Amino acid sequence: MKKIRLALLGLGTIGSGVLKVLTENGGMIRKREGLDIEVVRILVRDTSKKRSLPVAPGVLTCDADSILNDPDIDLVAEFMGGEAPAFEYLQKALRSGKSVVTANKEVIAKHWDELEEAAKQSGAGLYFEASVAGGIPIIKSIRRSLQGNHIQKLMGIINGTTNYILTRMSEEGKGFQEVLADAKRLGYAEPDPTADVEGYDARFKLSILSTISFRNRIRTEDIYCEGITGITADDIEYAKQLGYAIKLLAIAKKQGNVIEARVHPTFIPLSHPLAAVRDAYNAIYIEGDIVGNLMFYGKGAGDYPTASALVSDIITACQNEGSHHRTKLDDDAVMINKDWRDEYYVRMSVKDQPGVLAEIAGIFGQHGVSIESMIQKNRGVDNATLIFITHEANEKAIMRAIEEMKGSPSVSSVDNIIRVER
Repeated sequence: MKKIRLALLGLGTIGSGVLKVLTENGGMIRKREGLDIEVVRILVRDTSKKRSLPVAPGVLTCDADSILNDPDIDLVAEFMGGEAPAFEYLQKALRSGKSVVTANKEVIAKHWDELEEAAKQSGAGLYFEASVAGGIPIIKSIRRSLQGNHIQKLMGIINGTTNYILTRMSEEGKGFQEVLADAKRLGYAEPDPTADVEGYDARFKLSILSTISFRNRIRTEDIYCEGITGITADDIEYAKQLGYAIKLLAIAKKQGNVIEARVHPTFIPLSHPLAAVRDAYNAIYIEGDIVGNLMFYGKGAGDYPTASALVSDIITACQNEGSHHRTKLDDDAVMINKDWRDEYYVRMSVKDQPGVLAEIAGIFGQHGVSIESMIQKNRGVDNATLIFITHEANEKAIMRAIEEMKGSPSVSSVDNIIRVER
């Protein structure tokens, strides 16, 4: 029986979930894995706060150094969230030879290089399965089950809050602000939901996923990011009529030495597996050159799903002592493509008069954009709504065409542009 002395940084929702799992399933872990894992220290803000879980006297501390400088602690698990002071604590733990398990996508996405270097220098392990998609074992699967593949493409719903909002908007016909207010009240959205609804959370996660998938470092600044705040009930209804669902997708593709990575609302066909992912669930769709298409599906957040991934990493870190897995990145130079090709949904309000459609089609044509389909909606006294789906075109060409249209007296407003992935 191998004795492991574990310290936890944080005892919020996720930390409490980990403590529950280690307490309730500790006997099973000892029997199956030969590991006796004892939580000897827990970093909290207030040791006098009343807890729902019983904690032995002397385990709670407000002093991070009492953990980081203790040579008898073997392993540190962090779920504080945010960049500071979490990064400082994790780097210090790794430098002192303590392996680290974390759910902190922001720290991993922003400080991958520094943390990997600290782990390499000391021989410690760095594990972050729970940083992406909660309980879905996506990182282990890519690292350990798909090594014989060139992963060419991944598309994922990796933020549960936005998927919950878009599901409610789609199924109930409600507007974004109304559903967001409900999501806050029900605890699906934070009081400040900016990181979720603007796509920043998904961008951190895509940085991690694409780096592991392509074996090239993809930084957050390499990833185009757009949130869901501009999606309206009209857009969702028109998507349905055209045979699509709208999802906030994290998308990464690699062809040769060219990589594109982006987070944005996306039209996907109702027949695609990702279109059926509802509420706060996550899913990642992967295309490999050998394995073909795979989809991973499950709960992307919550105390137990995330704790499942964290405890798995804790066990793996204990078993891999002295031979920790590293993500070996390729040395080949790659180019980040910011002018990808896609199809586009464009919704605009125009003057209801002869010649307007020909003018708009002409502007599209001048920029090399051809139209696949067009429908006219909501004819009013003076204005009409035009909806276009384009053929595949370059991102920059579409944006140049839209800018020119905005300057036309015939165009009252360009109301939305959404990319289409088939």
